[in-house]
Amino acid sequence: MTLQAFVLRRVANMLLLLFFVMTLNFLIFMAAPGDPMTVIVGSRLLTVQQREDLIELYGLREPIWSKYIKYLRNMLTWQFGYSYYSLRPVSAEIMERLPNTILLMGVSLLASMAVGIVLGVYAAAKRGKLFDVAAITGSLVTYALPTFWMGLVFLFFFGYQLGLFPLAGTMSRPPPPEPLSRIGDLLWHLFLPALTLFLYSYGGWALLTRSTMLEVLSEEYIWSARAKGVSERTILFKHALRNALLPLVTNAAVSFGFLVSGAILTEQVFSWHGIGSYTWNAIQYNDYPVLQAVFYITAISVILANFAADIVYGLVDPRVKY
Repeated sequence: MTLQAFVLRRVANMLLLLFFVMTLNFLIFMAAPGDPMTVIVGSRLLTVQQREDLIELYGLREPIWSKYIKYLRNMLTWQFGYSYYSLRPVSAEIMERLPNTILLMGVSLLASMAVGIVLGVYAAAKRGKLFDVAAITGSLVTYALPTFWMGLVFLFFFGYQLGLFPLAGTMSRPPPPEPLSRIGDLLWHLFLPALTLFLYSYGGWALLTRSTMLEVLSEEYIWSARAKGVSERTILFKHALRNALLPLVTNAAVSFGFLVSGAILTEQVFSWHGIGSYTWNAIQYNDYPVLQAVFYITAISVILANFAADIVYGLVDPRVKY
């Protein structure tokens, strides 16, 4: 099968999968408990006309087939309707928060990948030695610690006790006027939540890399390269790591796919203005249009990330045939 035929087949499968996900996303929230008008009105004092306007806005009296068609149109045009809680357009609120989540998740993911992969490579090369034991023990400890607990500890010591970092928020209020000062202020707020996610994530990358590298380092061509006098660094990173990349590519695809969904607990602990805290608030208030939009965007990201991984497989490993 040629690459073009493979891409066309995968695109067709992606479209079918996306349609299934959209339909399931619609049915789940249609069957969810709770009265939308109760959530929308809340403590607001509304006139009869205002209530009727809201019912019309959200299409609450429409038949289910009409709601489904309207839902599909909204999803495909990225117009996700209006939040039950804030009454604002969901798409506007998501775009307001999405850059913050991508920044937080992207920085922590890239850092954890880089450190975890390098650590796993050297741990595999020094199997059974002190470095290996220390690296794996440290990875297991940080990987097992709850992110909300680490975040609270960091806030208490570095924020409250030492006053080195802010206790909450994405940026100071009011924000600094100068562009460079604004960037510095954003990075100041970013450090602790990114550190929390990094410490939680790098251990998984280290353990996965070590496991795959141990299998590759036992192959005959590795022994042959060593017998020819090839440097250990070249053997580890040019020969062994390249042949151990497929599981890492798969894990990276899943991680990048869920990048836009945010880190709910970490964002809540640090009051980070991102998609994770937005999702948590939507769960608290049964804000179904928000949850539908977040799940839909996450599903698209995961589908596209897995498609990209399928393409990358053939680039990093010539043994993969389409």
